[in-house]
Amino acid sequence: MTDSTRHTASEMLAILSARQLREGQVVFAGIGVPLLAATLAQRLRCPGLTILFEGGVIGAFVEPGKLPPSTNDQRCTKRANMVLGSAEVLLLLQRGYVDIGFMGGAQIDKYGNLNSSFIGDSDNPKIRLPGTGGGNDISSLTNMIVAMKHEKRRFVDHVDFITSPGFIRGGNSRAESGLPEGGMFRVITELAVFSFDDTSRLMKVLALNPGITREQVQDNTGFDLIFDDQLSVTEPPTEHELTTLRMLDPDRLFIA
Repeated sequence: MTDSTRHTASEMLAILSARQLREGQVVFAGIGVPLLAATLAQRLRCPGLTILFEGGVIGAFVEPGKLPPSTNDQRCTKRANMVLGSAEVLLLLQRGYVDIGFMGGAQIDKYGNLNSSFIGDSDNPKIRLPGTGGGNDISSLTNMIVAMKHEKRRFVDHVDFITSPGFIRGGNSRAESGLPEGGMFRVITELAVFSFDDTSRLMKVLALNPGITREQVQDNTGFDLIFDDQLSVTEPPTEHELTTLRMLDPDRLFIA
């Protein structure tokens, strides 16, 4: 898609996610849209953004056209600040050095719990998924941004398994479960941007994407949504954002 006024759902996810990041933050990014979003933010607005990979890279600076297929790929290390073992990187989470965790999942529920383990019954799952990796550590110890396609089968009332905890059962249940810090910060989809209610911790629509209605968002969600009193509309992707994003991923590995 070469017309800069048009964009794919994945491009929308990457651009809206990049806008959530701030200068000076330390971001633990997964591969795919999370990495694209962090790299895009680093290029456009946040040159001091530090990107961490589970494979041990600290301060990654991804070259255009050389997006790594996994967090253990060695091209992640070029121009990086440091390369450690996975355990040392995860220890940075425990010590409070990481601001934002950034990943996706197969399912998310009304309290922001993520499932990337299996679909169906645990004894006889319909689908086996990649599993946790460092997902539980990241979501337990940081403020989370989740970027994922918006489908009713993904946005469910209760996930089949909590791989990465959000606000667990809502209210104070996260802190009561031993996780006093962090939680879900934003969920980004091609339909809307979501936050979570400060008291109930239920998912809340913060902004609709251009051309999207409340009914469309609710119809594609498997639970009742809260809509923010100051509900807004997101700014569409700019030509500069799209051009930079496509320069980073010229083969369209992640933005197709």
